[in-house]
Formats: sequence, structure tokens, C-alpha cells
Amino acid sequence: MNIQAEKLEIMKMILETENQGILESIKNIFKKEAQSDFWETLTEKQKQEIKEGIEEADSGDVIEFEHFIQKYHK
Repeated sequence: MNIQAEKLEIMKMILETENQGILESIKNIFKKEAQSDFWETLTEKQKQEIKEGIEEADSGDVIEFEHFIQKYHK
């Protein structure tokens, strides 16, 4: 089933329910999703690699993109 069909199926279920608890749960899911920070979804290794990259960039330890990409266009 594609994403649009899934959305339509969920909308139909929402419209047909009279259960306030289900509706509150759905609202809470969306609120939590809106508040989530992608940083918290990363592993410690990913966070460390990002921090190292920022430190390298801040210290000027960078190369031009064209020079970098030439290594991979062979």
C-alpha cells in the first residue's frame, strides 16, 4: 500500500471513531514528533563524527569540494 492510501485509511478510521482516548493518543503522537530533535535520534558514534567534522571545519582543516569529488569520479 502506498503512503497516500495509508493516509486515507487512517483518516477514515479517525473520522469513524468516537473514542476520545484514541484521538488524544493521535494528537500526542503528532505533538511528540513536532518536538523531537533529530540529534536525539543519532547514535553516539554519529554524534561524535559530526562533532569531529565541526571541529575540523572550525580549525580550517578542510578541502575544496571539487578537489574532494575528483577522487571519486575516476
